[in-house]
Amino acid sequence: MQKIDIEMIPGGASPPPIRVGEATIAEADIAQEMQYHPADSAGTAQLKAARALVVRELLRQRAADLGLAEASDADLDEDDAIIAALLEQELNVPEPSEEDCRRFHATHADRFSEPTRLRVRHILLAAAPDDAEARDAGYRLGEKLVKQLGEHPERFTEFAQRHSACPSKEEGGELGWLAPGQTVAELDGALQHLNEGLHDRPLASRYGWHVISIDARQEGRERPYEEVAEHVRHSLREQSTRRALRHYLMALQSEIGVEGISLDDESGSALMQ
Repeated sequence: MQKIDIEMIPGGASPPPIRVGEATIAEADIAQEMQYHPADSAGTAQLKAARALVVRELLRQRAADLGLAEASDADLDEDDAIIAALLEQELNVPEPSEEDCRRFHATHADRFSEPTRLRVRHILLAAAPDDAEARDAGYRLGEKLVKQLGEHPERFTEFAQRHSACPSKEEGGELGWLAPGQTVAELDGALQHLNEGLHDRPLASRYGWHVISIDARQEGRERPYEEVAEHVRHSLREQSTRRALRHYLMALQSEIGVEGISLDDESGSALMQ
């Protein structure tokens, strides 16, 4: 069956109706579901939402066939409880062996390592990316502040409160301990290469220029298997569950029938989201 990409329908025409067996997925339901599937375009969000609803409908119909419609727990959403009961009964997910876990850890050690953490203060000199005049002025002010702080480091709090456009100004520019991924990408990459102390020039980001002080640095370390064994086991179990779920959904798609859209490699994640 050919996959229908909702985003690519020419001339803004309505896509063909999406059916799962005898049931039709309403456009209004897809529109409502889109809020749970952020994407870089409305068409992609729409497609992800439609797939998610198809997955749930396939599972609901299978649960009905097996007589699981009354398997819900009163404390849970009815559909979610029925689906959970269905998957508990139908999915065969093997438990990873100790050998599998150790091998996975050995080949993906970076995934289980402690990252380098930095205790950072900054002064944000705000300037929009397309405001050349403001960015030039901000850089010149940043250079001036760096020079003055080199001579009087005790004035960092004062300068942050006077000049910074970041809410951290109220804390003297303190950002606390930062691990990779906890600030904007363009600044995040630069921070990891800085030594302790005041950086000798302002650093750029989409928000402007940053006068940076690295007050402490904790180097990352590779954690031995014994420390992360349960995390490794969980990661492998999740991979196995996604694979088993995808194969199960492909079989249901073939058995029940789906029109207007096709599940693909994302079919497992459509439910697990």
